Formats: sequence, structure tokens, C-alpha cells
Amino acid sequence: MSELFTAGGIISLLTLTFLEIVLGIDNIIFISIAANKLAKKDQAKARNIGLLLAMVFRVTLLFGISFIISLQEPFTYIDLGWLKAGISGQSLILFIGGLFLLYKATSEIHEKLEVGDEHEVTVPKGSAADKLTAVVLQIALINIVFSIDSILTAIGLTHNLPIMIISVVLSVVIMMGFSGPVGDFVNRHPSIQMLGMAFLIMIGFMLVAQAAHDADFSFFGSEIGEVPKGYLYFAIAFSLLVEVLNIKMRTKQEISK
Repeated sequence: MSELFTAGGIISLLTLTFLEIVLGIDNIIFISIAANKLAKKDQAKARNIGLLLAMVFRVTLLFGISFIISLQEPFTYIDLGWLKAGISGQSLILFIGGLFLLYKATSEIHEKLEVGDEHEVTVPKGSAADKLTAVVLQIALINIVFSIDSILTAIGLTHNLPIMIISVVLSVVIMMGFSGPVGDFVNRHPSIQMLGMAFLIMIGFMLVAQAAHDADFSFFGSEIGEVPKGYLYFAIAFSLLVEVLNIKMRTKQEISK
């Protein structure tokens, strides 16, 4: 604990907190889109529950660092000559999480384009709690995937448990403060919703590719390389910046009319 109050400890804390926030962007995107399915009064509750679950998952996993590290070790091997892989717990979780994101984003896009908001089925009275529970369960499942990635990043930066715990708590508190404005902004602009679902497809594809890389997946001698996350986050930031500029331009045009 004494290391926390040193210059190196403070730098590690600030750096790790920043990285946790960056890694939590995809989590906020998913939570905002999932919460958008709920009534207005339940959206903030779903977002806060989702982020609190993320904090609980991550802090709990920090106390089981040895278990997280063990997930990186393959528990079975596949060798068919033309297909080789070493399946680990981590690669399996990332693969399932990636498929879930691809399915969720594709389903949401289909609903927006083919069904449309005006044809949405009215939720029967008394089912709001069930719908909230379903959304929270979806958030909890994807939080498991994002939490493992977050904890592995924390372990790679520092081995000081108090610093890792404080950084996780700080990052979640900061994200909770921004999740409301982000969620409201997404709700007000359908184009941002569509862009967010496109981001989820990119993140889902990245998780599947990362799972194949972690499993040393080889297909006819060709191995799957690691997808640099910096490229992904740059693409998300650039696309979001362009869309924000488009929204501002459309707003000015509407005001001038």
C-alpha cells in the first residue's frame, strides 16, 4: 500500500485509470445501446447497474489473478494437420463474447432498418422489470468478456493490487458520470445509434480474431495475427468525430432555414 503514495505509484495509478477508461469505451457503447431498449425512466438504472457490475467483476477478478493467468493456458489441443489450435479459457470466452456482440449488433441493425421504431411491439404492462432484467443479464455477460481484457491490461502494467483496485473503481466512477450524457446523446441521434452498432460489429470481429490469435489458430499453415487495438480505437474516434461534425452541420442548416 505504501507504494501507492510514491511518484511511481501515482503515475501507475493515473496511467492505469486512463487505460481502464479507454478500454471501457466499448463497454459504454454496448450498455448505451442495450439500455436504449428500455423505458426512459429505466435507462439510467440499467447503465448504472451495468457499470457497477463491471466494477464488481473486475475487482473480484483482481483477487483471483492466478485464475486469470491460468485461463491463458490451453486446456485442449486440436491438430487436424490443416487445422491447429490450442483452446484456452481466455480464447473461448473472447470467442463467445465476440460472437454475441456480432449477433447483438446485427439484430439491432436489422430491427432498426427492417422493423423501424414505429412498428415496435408495445411492452405489456408489468413486463418492464422483466425487460430490465434481460438487459442487465446481457450487460453482465458481456462485462465478463470486457473485464478479462481489462484485468490482463492491469496485470501487464503493475502488480500492485491496491493500485489496480483503486484504478478500476475510479475509472468506473468516471464512466458512470459520463454514461448518462453519452446515453442521452445516442438516444437523440439515430445515426449515432447506427454508428455505435457498427462499432460493436468491429469490436466483435476484433474479439473473435483475438481469440483465434490467443489460441494459436492455424489454418493451412496460416496463423491469425493480433489485431492492434490502437487501430480500432482510432477508427472509432475518427468515425465518431466525423458524425459529430455532420450533426453540427445539420443543426446549423436547420437553424438557418
